[in-house]
Amino acid sequence: MRTMLQKTVVCWLLVSLLAISGQRLAAAPAVATNTVSAGAYALRIHTVAAGFEHPWSVAFLPDGRLLVTERPGRLRIVKDGVLLAQAVAGLPPVEARGQGGLLDIALHPRYAENGWIYLTYVASGAGGRGTEVFRARLDGDRLVDGRVIFRMTPKLGSAHHFGSRLAFDRAGFLYITLGDRGEQERAQRLEQHPGKVIRLRDDGSLPADNPFSKHSGALPEIFSLGHRNVQGAAQHPLSGLVWTHEHGPQGGDEINVLRPGVNYGWPVITYGVQYVSGAKIGEGSEKPGMAQPLYKWVPSIAPSGMAFYTGAAFPKWQGNLFVGSLKFETLVRLTLDGERVVGEERLLAGIGRVRDVRQGPDGFIYLLTDAPDGSLLRLEPAR
Repeated sequence: MRTMLQKTVVCWLLVSLLAISGQRLAAAPAVATNTVSAGAYALRIHTVAAGFEHPWSVAFLPDGRLLVTERPGRLRIVKDGVLLAQAVAGLPPVEARGQGGLLDIALHPRYAENGWIYLTYVASGAGGRGTEVFRARLDGDRLVDGRVIFRMTPKLGSAHHFGSRLAFDRAGFLYITLGDRGEQERAQRLEQHPGKVIRLRDDGSLPADNPFSKHSGALPEIFSLGHRNVQGAAQHPLSGLVWTHEHGPQGGDEINVLRPGVNYGWPVITYGVQYVSGAKIGEGSEKPGMAQPLYKWVPSIAPSGMAFYTGAAFPKWQGNLFVGSLKFETLVRLTLDGERVVGEERLLAGIGRVRDVRQGPDGFIYLLTDAPDGSLLRLEPAR
């Protein structure tokens, strides 16, 4: 067994070699690898890379590199377990304020063929700021062929509730989630974007069969309405439908299945109440013509990041839905029966504010922790 001195020398040599090569190894946590019990498994928690400033999302490139967004406005590359010092160039101007900044990242379903990368971010404009979507290709450490394919309107003065998750469905349509920007009544208005989910073709053009494309006064890109702040979105592996989760106010976080033209109720119906005062919001928790959540959390867990598990590394978890919790610093595992949640288990208590949850190409589960010195973690079964 190595002594502490031997371990220290090995770490010092590794850092020195990387410095010579012109790359930077992010500051390692005190324990780079840890083993914990988590439900049916003993898990090995491996720190893939650390030193991120408020990381928000991660994507896996076919060549083994990883792309990680940092909310202050940087796109970072992790290669062979090393966080490269040079951030990716070629991003659009990013407004990093409050909950805004550089947020989600997604690869085109046929990325190996076309190389398209999609980024959501907050941009300034007339009236304030709003969510936008940028599409580009990666050439070395630079984005090229970039173009903005969506701009949220109107832009507003608040610095929160930007939504900003991306998901593709089985047909290749792109879904963009948008928060209500803290002005809740806007979520019910079809002539503007706040509190909606948008559906576009992969190039930003409009699908002809969007549910409000023929409604006078409605924006034709809107797919659903009545959302507060959707920060999780994933395609169901069997049905192909996009599932989302969103932040409630004080209580009332929801999981929903997206369907065309559906009104998910905010702020007319909710299972949450006003912060601090606990006062009632809207008309109650049910109303004809407004959808009930598939699942809800009262009290809130502050969900962020979501992934269905389909890998071979954790066979007992196949078909489960994993959701990160910012508030409780935990990973939530949901057992499903069709479109019903039949069990909930909370794993890894105290692991940090889980901002993103992804299944990697290797079948392991990856987490991003949201902190000034955030980490990219990999969960493996302990051998």
